[in-house]
Formats: sequence, structure tokens, C-alpha cells
Amino acid sequence: MQEIFKAAIDRGASDIHIKAGDVIRARIYGDLVPLTQQRLTPEQVKAIALKLMPHEEDRQNFDQLLDYDCSWGLAGIGRFRVNIAKQRSTPMIIMRVIPFDIPTIEDLGLPPIIEDIAHHERGLILVTGVTGCGKSSTMAAMINWMNQNKRLHIVTLENPVEFLHRDIQCSITQRDIGTDTDSFATGLRSVLRQDPDVILIGEMRDKVTIETALKAAETGHLVISTLHTKNAMQTISRVIAVFDPGEQEMIRIRLSEQLMAVISQRLVQRKAGGRIAAMEIMPVSATIRDCIKDKNRMDEISDLIEEGKDHYGSQTFDQHLMDLVRRDIVDFEVAKAAANNPADFDLKMNMFNDPRSARPGSANMQDEMSHLFRER
Repeated sequence: MQEIFKAAIDRGASDIHIKAGDVIRARIYGDLVPLTQQRLTPEQVKAIALKLMPHEEDRQNFDQLLDYDCSWGLAGIGRFRVNIAKQRSTPMIIMRVIPFDIPTIEDLGLPPIIEDIAHHERGLILVTGVTGCGKSSTMAAMINWMNQNKRLHIVTLENPVEFLHRDIQCSITQRDIGTDTDSFATGLRSVLRQDPDVILIGEMRDKVTIETALKAAETGHLVISTLHTKNAMQTISRVIAVFDPGEQEMIRIRLSEQLMAVISQRLVQRKAGGRIAAMEIMPVSATIRDCIKDKNRMDEISDLIEEGKDHYGSQTFDQHLMDLVRRDIVDFEVAKAAANNPADFDLKMNMFNDPRSARPGSANMQDEMSHLFRER
């Protein structure tokens, strides 16, 4: 098994799938590919799971466990975030690969505005996207930048702890949910008594966690967390919708005051192999704060993100995808498939490639683009 895990990592795997009745598979650059030919029995999968579980008590109660999370690592191979579950009453294991090396903003090819966002001293920063889109890597790169450039106490609450940060310029305290503290909510309440400057929450899962995170931001801390939402608009709506209707107006006000940025991402294939994050980035301007407060102006936010590219460093997914195509990092067809609206993306790329295609009477190509977005 160790040889299989090492081979998967050497091939660039992000996840390893182990299931009774199937071969071992790995997700390599987005595709799920087989690593072995032998189909595993339930007993074999159980034996592997028992080796990965850190606590003897949990191993003894294996047959009663339905869902189980832990981390596992082995020198010379790697670290993994492990989920052990059951399907058709037989065990299965999903292992997310966690690199030993902490990624940098440059390593991940993230836009320079990410460094500016990491420079905030207080407020709320949300990193969003579907499972497996690289949110943890982006947050680790931001923490790594702080660790290299600032002198802070950074506390992380994770389930489980993923990237292992060394203390460089900062003191970094990493707490594992279930081992070091009972829950995100409990850990977040106690962390406020631990003199933190920055609090990283692995995921804002419920109303209590969101409420406590907002309070932490309001008391002068920088809070970084994640949500499973696809863009900035949906992120704002999701946070507000967690609260009862009678509370939502006040939450809009509090969120508008504390939200510093939303970073939404999805992974796309690089031309040279591997994947890169395409990002929608919304630094929160004064106008966007007004739109968050007023539910009737929420629809304006997407246009404000697009229009703020030069002044605020914001960008839509399509703007970033166009940039990746122009820099020859991502193939046009790959970018078009990942765009919010492929037909619009095709039209916009054609306009940038051939400014003469702009509408007669437009002062320039940018006027034409603005006209198109207003129509949409």
C-alpha cells in the first residue's frame, strides 16, 4: 500500500479512492484513473482503514462507525486527509493528498491581489468553491505569506489539520477538531481568549460558527474561512440565508461592515499539465458594501466586480480565464468550457482578439464590452 500511495503522489494525485469491490483509483489532474488491477475485498479495505486510524478506541469500534475523519502521514510518502465511510454496508476510504511543502502565492500562480488581501489586519475573508477546488491550498499560501512577512499569532481550527506550518515570523497554533477541541463552535469561542491576531476556520458550517466568526471580526481580528459556494454573490446570499428572516437585515449590516474580500475558485487544466485555479475575486469596496446592505441592489455586485478590475484589482471568472488564455497558460476551449457563459466568453475573446469587431459607433472595444454587459 505504501508503494501504491507513493506512486500516486509521484504521478500528481490529489485524491486516492479505496473501495470494497473495486480497484484502487487516484484523481490525477482531474481524472479518476485506476492504479491497480486487483479488486479489493471488504476485509482488505477494513485492514487498510485500521492502519490509518490514529486511536485504538476508534479501531475497536470500527464496525459501529459510519463516518470517520482523521489525518495520516508517513515519512517519505506524504500526508493525507482521510475520510472512512460505508457504502452498501462495506467500507470505503477517500484520502486527500496534503503536500509536505507549504505552497506560496507564486507556486500556485495566484493573482497578485491575493497578497494584498492577506495584508488585511481585521475583518472577514471568505475562500469559496466546490470540494477539491484548492481552497485549503489558497488559504495555506495566504498564511504562509503572513508567516514570512508579519509578526502575528495565527490560530487555525481544522478538521483535520492539513498543512503543517512552522513558526517563522509568526507563532502558528493549529487545533484539530475532535482532538484538540470538541467542535468548530467550541474552538472558536475559546480561541478569542488565546490572544489571536488571525483566526483560520476550516469551514463555516452553521449559524453558530458564522455568528461567532462575525463577532471575532467585529472585535478586531482577521478571520479567514471557507464556504461551498460558487461565486461572491452566492456566498453573500448563503451567509444571510443561514439566519432567520427577522435577523437578516442586521446581518446584512454586520456583513457589509466586516467582509473584506471573497475569493471564489475552480480548477482548470493547464496547457503544460497540472491544474491552476481560475478565480473570481471581490475586494469589498464602499459601493459593494452599500449593495450588501440593500437586498434590492445585490444584482449590481457582479457588474461592480467586473468594472473594478483596474481600480480595485477585482476580477470575474471570465476575466481571469481570458487572462490565462492570453498568457498561454490555459487552452481556449478549456477556458470556454469553464466560463460562466461559454457563448459570452467566446464573444468577448473575439472582441479582444479583433477590436474591429466592436459595434460601429463605439469609442473603443471596452465601450462595446460595457454595452454587452449592460444588455446581459
